[in-house]
Amino acid sequence: MYRSHNCGELNASNINTEVTLAGWVQKSRDKGFMNWVDLRDRYGITQLIFDESRSDKAVFELAKTLGREFVIQVKGTVIEREAKNKNIPTGEIEILVTELTILNAALTPPFTIEDETDGGEDIRMKYRYLDIRRNPVKNSLLFRHKVAMEVRKYLSDLDFCEVETPYLIKSTPEGARDFVVPSRMNEGQFYALPQSPQTFKQLLMVGGMDKYFQIVKCFRDEDLRADRQPEFTQIDCEMAFVEQEDILNVFEGLTRHLLKEIKGIEVDKFPRITYDYAMKTYGNDKPDIRFGMEFGELNEFTKHKDFPVFNAAELVVGIAVPGAGNYTRKEIDGLIDWVKRPQVGASGMVYSKCNDDGTFKSSVDKFYDQDDLGQWAKITGAKPGDMIFVLSGPADKTRAQLSALRMELATRLGLRKPEEFAPLWVVDFPLLELDEESGRYHAMHHPFTSPKPEDMALLETDPGKVRANAYDMVLNGNEIGGGSIRIHDKATQQLMFKYLGFTEEEAKAQFGFLMDAFQFGAPPHGGLAFGLDRLVAILGGQETIRDFIAFPKNNSGRDVMIDAPAKIDDAQLKELHIKVDIL
Repeated sequence: MYRSHNCGELNASNINTEVTLAGWVQKSRDKGFMNWVDLRDRYGITQLIFDESRSDKAVFELAKTLGREFVIQVKGTVIEREAKNKNIPTGEIEILVTELTILNAALTPPFTIEDETDGGEDIRMKYRYLDIRRNPVKNSLLFRHKVAMEVRKYLSDLDFCEVETPYLIKSTPEGARDFVVPSRMNEGQFYALPQSPQTFKQLLMVGGMDKYFQIVKCFRDEDLRADRQPEFTQIDCEMAFVEQEDILNVFEGLTRHLLKEIKGIEVDKFPRITYDYAMKTYGNDKPDIRFGMEFGELNEFTKHKDFPVFNAAELVVGIAVPGAGNYTRKEIDGLIDWVKRPQVGASGMVYSKCNDDGTFKSSVDKFYDQDDLGQWAKITGAKPGDMIFVLSGPADKTRAQLSALRMELATRLGLRKPEEFAPLWVVDFPLLELDEESGRYHAMHHPFTSPKPEDMALLETDPGKVRANAYDMVLNGNEIGGGSIRIHDKATQQLMFKYLGFTEEEAKAQFGFLMDAFQFGAPPHGGLAFGLDRLVAILGGQETIRDFIAFPKNNSGRDVMIDAPAKIDDAQLKELHIKVDIL
């Protein structure tokens, strides 16, 4: 038996107990006649004591050879600690060691295995197995486990059945780039790794499984960022004989359950807003509603004067920034430079300060009087002490720019509080979006999303105005999940493929199996998928998902620990019928 207890469970009630512990040496303190060692495992730290007068001489001398991260086993007696440490659960006791076994020596680690480490991100990624020993990473992985278990419990209690779907599937032209896998037994043919189990979960509904879920790996060969990895995990769900309201209720319930069980927070409000409202009010379809700064459209109160910038603009829109009336000219100029960056792309910014006495001072006083500026304040909801920032230009572009500014200001003002949670649904997305370069429509979600029944006639006359029976879950300015009511009959699915530019032959070659299945009694069905990585990070108070994944990739999609992706040898390439000279 390597251990009778773990390193986090012993306390004063165990005094005089004989115990066996095993773990890693966190650090040691040699005082000559006495040596203390902190022994660490996943559960905590226990202090060991080696005393020249009370310990066996050989054991005492061996203890002096211990280095950081040595793996050891000790046997000894729990005794009361003289200098108690109230910061850890085991701080009242220590182990007077009678036997010591070095299970494995260790090299000096390339960074300190402590909460506040001296290791940069690159070196910690290379030695990720050491990074996992640190409490911040270890606790993030345990937190992820807790969230996943609560998800499974909630869905299982509602009679959802977890079903595994294949990882080696067929590549399709919609969505992001696929990762492809060559088939050795089928020369010149390839599998694809799934971007989602979409068609399989629909087929499970045709198969009568009724309520399905799966915590599943998915793969997309696309550029990375803080909240995106080439492989990611979804909470994938589907239900039969449901309408949109049924699905929203179930997964609103799941979100409430997670916030209560994981964070101890009861959510009272769970608003639902349309896509059009979100874009008009917040400039994006995943708004953070923990704070205000809602958009105020100012066209009516800006185009009546001789200010050419506003007169030429499709949209003039502003936000009221609380308490920003005391910004210095230097701070304002800094924000103007910020919105002019290529990442935002604004050509400039107008501002109006709301003075405490009810008057206004703006950068365009030459063109607008106090009544005009008072209307700006009314439309944006500005109060004395606030500052109004105004952007103008093409409508979609300007809304996106102001949205970026809104989020930046909220971050600077401390309004995006990680322990405050504001979920909402965004509904009534456009079914299709036009690619201006190709002139083709693409599915905003995926080609299996059902149009709103009342908009079906618009498919022929104005496809861009057709609304989808689709919905996104948003939490703290992040899309954590999305789904839709699916098409479940062959005729509608064929029509959808037609408007997406598929020929009949292409549709049959890519998705014939699904349309065939619809002919054998497919029930009405719909579903949703949550991004588990992102959900866990947000619940954990972080924006970055990497620390909640055991072995993540870096921003180039590489695993620097195992050095992947990597070349394979010529024999493997030949066996896979891949010509070496084209690589």
